[in-house]
Amino acid sequence: MSRSAVERLAELRLETLQLAARIIESIPRSTNILLEQDLEGAEYQILSDDEFDARTLDLEENSIVLMALQAPVATDLRRAVVIMKLSAELERTADLVANLCKVSRRIHGQVLDERLRLLIRMMGDHARQQMQVAVEAYANEDLATAASVRLLDERLDDLQTRFIQTIFECSGDACLELPVAIQMAITARFYERIGDHAVNIADLVEFLVTGTKPAARPRTRDVSTPTPVGGE
Repeated sequence: MSRSAVERLAELRLETLQLAARIIESIPRSTNILLEQDLEGAEYQILSDDEFDARTLDLEENSIVLMALQAPVATDLRRAVVIMKLSAELERTADLVANLCKVSRRIHGQVLDERLRLLIRMMGDHARQQMQVAVEAYANEDLATAASVRLLDERLDDLQTRFIQTIFECSGDACLELPVAIQMAITARFYERIGDHAVNIADLVEFLVTGTKPAARPRTRDVSTPTPVGGE
């Protein structure tokens, strides 16, 4: 590629890392919005999703233009492909973050059991950590760090299972109404999906470094933007 094309690829990579950093910061913010049922904060986060979507779309289109006009090869081609695919992972993660804020509006005025609040905090912290590790693996093109993301994902899956069990316990104790229980189950799914997108990013790192696809693993249906239960 020409020098200008190499510089353009570096700019797209930097833009990717900036958007990823924004996602990482938004996860604990949205967790706080959910726990505090902060309607103003929820509205701001939900509205900002449109601007984030536009930026990830621009990133995807610019990477495609670079590949079409500059014909990168080998590692440079993989870097452009990874940017294109990673932009979609970030966009879907942003949707999940916005969905957490929508849950805060649906349960507004409801008092959550402390057991649920603790587990929401734990899932939020773990999802943020998992996404951060995946992004660090991409930034450093580090296979060992990328491999650790799957281990972190198992922990997040365990927390989701524990959270669902706690929902049943709270329902049995008559301290959780059915509509809120449904929203809590959806919340657990949102965090679990954030973890899945972090794993996808780690897989992209493996492709970037080795040029091969990672070993296949069971995949789940993407419900980044499911039909809201009980309205927004």
